[in-house]
Amino acid sequence: MPMGKHASSFFRMIKHNGVPWMWISGISLLMTASCTIGPDFHRPQPSVSPTWSALGATAPSRASIATPARAKLVDWWKSFNDPVLTSLVDRAVKSNLDIRQAEARIRQARAARGVVASGLWPQADASSSFRRSFSEQTSASSSGRVGGGVSDLFQLGLDATWELDIFGGARRNIEASEADIQAAVEDSRDVLVSLVGEVGTDYISLRGFQQQIAIARENLDAQRHTADITQKRYDAGFVSGLDVANAAAQVSSTESRIPVLESSARGLIYSLSVLLGQEPAALDLELSKDKPIPLIPPEVPVGLPSELLRRRPDIRRAEAQLHASTARIGVATADLFPKFSLTGSFGTTGSEISLLGNWSSRAWSFGPTISWPVFDAGRIRSNIEVQNALQEQALVAYQKTILTALKDVETALVAYAKEQEHHKAISEEVAHNRTAVDLSMKLYVAGKTDFLNVLTAQRSLYLSEDALVQSTRSLSTNLIALYKALGGGWEEPR
Repeated sequence: MPMGKHASSFFRMIKHNGVPWMWISGISLLMTASCTIGPDFHRPQPSVSPTWSALGATAPSRASIATPARAKLVDWWKSFNDPVLTSLVDRAVKSNLDIRQAEARIRQARAARGVVASGLWPQADASSSFRRSFSEQTSASSSGRVGGGVSDLFQLGLDATWELDIFGGARRNIEASEADIQAAVEDSRDVLVSLVGEVGTDYISLRGFQQQIAIARENLDAQRHTADITQKRYDAGFVSGLDVANAAAQVSSTESRIPVLESSARGLIYSLSVLLGQEPAALDLELSKDKPIPLIPPEVPVGLPSELLRRRPDIRRAEAQLHASTARIGVATADLFPKFSLTGSFGTTGSEISLLGNWSSRAWSFGPTISWPVFDAGRIRSNIEVQNALQEQALVAYQKTILTALKDVETALVAYAKEQEHHKAISEEVAHNRTAVDLSMKLYVAGKTDFLNVLTAQRSLYLSEDALVQSTRSLSTNLIALYKALGGGWEEPR
């Protein structure tokens, strides 16, 4: 007989063979009146300043503006108007290995939720067995023979158990698992934000090193030209050998910096390749050609501090973790209360496999069970205290995450604004140094000043031009740090 017929017959027997329906009615009433114990989660409402203090303390030439409208930070890298940067970011999002790990953690969290949710449903196990036994002395067998012999026993059965979630422990467990899923999703968004920030920073730094190399080579050519002039003046008897030695030393000093800069640039190309999930040298051909540092946008809308709480994925992740910890207090508390289950079994036995379909060989059982821990040496209450402590830790971590986020933005705003002032001053310094080099060289050739002034002017020009490139790079990387601190990229709609 098929198992489906056995199962339907089983439930008919429950109906017609004296099963105490009072028990079933009582359990049904319990299920209807079931509750969910433990604290309910309420989204925290932390108070933050109405505006950014850094915007009032600084006066950048390119404004960072606070606005009540939601700051548009999705695809912020496109504001640099650099097709190479945009292409690198797009490819990194598609192939980065950290992103793939984060996506796997989301799938893991969703699968874990399925494991937990199965506790709400009945669990059934089918079993079958065969046993052969031998006895020297047996009673009369079905064939009528007396004496020792071999006997076979075939069994086929179905066991079912359904633990009723009267006090909501399983539902709290599902709630915690769903919060874990949300935490994994926010973690993935946080990885995306960090990844794009790292790609942007490495790319800007690469272009900065390439510009430093170009500046070093340009100054090296000028210094070699000056050294040639000094050598000719020495050969003509106009200057001493000290001027020749100083000129040569300056050429060697500038020349020695170029390999270090080239090494740093190559290392960044390797880092970008790995961020794109490729071998280190995969981007050599694409990125080795010099290009200028991308220009920054004229304004950066930073929104308001309150907006940051819903934008930063690490804050939303901490909130989800707090939610999960709160729900697990209910899971632990449910162990204090009795557990109600419905259990049943149905099976057939026979000395031959063909007899398993014989209705006369059936056996079944059904009934409710109640279990209630009487003594556990304080295990349950200790576990509740553990979960309360974990929830308190999660709350503190959430509060700390908010403070860290606010600090990140304030720091990035100040760094961005002050670097603009720094950049303006260095630009003026470069202009003055170029004038000084031209004048000192003309006076030196005319014999109206010594070589030390030429040497000092050229060294100052090179250092200021190099510092200007570094400042330009810092301005862009500080802006990227600001975008990252604001939680830019992949914002979820409200």
